[in-house]
Amino acid sequence: MAGERRREILQIAIEIIADEGYSSLTMRSLARASGMKLDALQYHFRTWEELLRALVGLIEEQIKNAWAHRGLDDGPTVYDIAVFMLEETSAPGDALLSDRLWPQLWAMEQVEPLVSDLLEEVYAEYMKLLVNAMEEAGVDSSHGEALCLMSLLEGESLFTGEGRRWEKDRGLVRDTILKFVENRYGKSH
Repeated sequence: MAGERRREILQIAIEIIADEGYSSLTMRSLARASGMKLDALQYHFRTWEELLRALVGLIEEQIKNAWAHRGLDDGPTVYDIAVFMLEETSAPGDALLSDRLWPQLWAMEQVEPLVSDLLEEVYAEYMKLLVNAMEEAGVDSSHGEALCLMSLLEGESLFTGEGRRWEKDRGLVRDTILKFVENRYGKSH
């Protein structure tokens, strides 16, 4: 029961960040949005740091679950990773995987060193997958190209995400990225 309630509270925290911005998330605002007193919230998360660790942990868990659900645990290609990043991490209606959440997390990294450290671990795993897939594809400069592609994939939501200026061009941008990836790295091993 306590584990379920913690998860509900974390989901509410994610919704606050995605809908109102990271600066709107405080222990008090989270307690209020969760329908509890601050003391009750602190039963679940004693400190701000504990809340942030749990929050990033949930995000990482959900990404890994989505990854496994797509059957990508066994040596994904560069193309597989690109499709996953473009489709799964911008799921409409899912605040956890929405393209509204990630820009807020990036901004939060600038003011919360702990969030920066925790997300760096998530990105390091992502980078490792890309480098391995590029090495499998025979790329000489796999580290540099992985960083370049990661920047392209992550930046897509900044310009064409929900509510952004070029949102109507999102399909075109995604198709262009995937065509580039397919031409450069292929679709399969």
